[in-house]
Amino acid sequence: MTLVFEGLSDDYSNLLNEAREAMNKAYVPYSNFQVGAALLDDEGHVHAGCNVENAAYGPCNCAERTALFRAVADGKRPGQFLAIGVMGDTDGPIAPCGVCRQVMVELCAPDMPVVMGNLRGEWTIMTVKELLPGAFTPSSLEKGARK
Repeated sequence: MTLVFEGLSDDYSNLLNEAREAMNKAYVPYSNFQVGAALLDDEGHVHAGCNVENAAYGPCNCAERTALFRAVADGKRPGQFLAIGVMGDTDGPIAPCGVCRQVMVELCAPDMPVVMGNLRGEWTIMTVKELLPGAFTPSSLEKGARK
């Protein structure tokens, strides 16, 4: 079943529907809270990710980071991503956690769209920079490297 996201472009609607498919693959035996992500790269490929839980909790991984890490493992490099869609069964459009936002700052362009949706067809779009203003970036390390 394809969800309809009224007013959203076909490309971003497709990205959210890919994220919904990834959501269904989540391994969430503890929280039962499924999240999916779909990352579009500069060659038109989609790298899917879902959240994966662990009984020790610390080793858990979010859907957004799974998609980003998968893309890197597939040979993509920082800045080669065009957009990411994130989907969850939430009251409003789901938003990435702080850790995922920090990873996006490292691997994605500041103006890259983050398309957030839910199973009711609600959506919103923000850029990576809007999601984490004042972010700690690789250039933040330059001052620390000075003698």
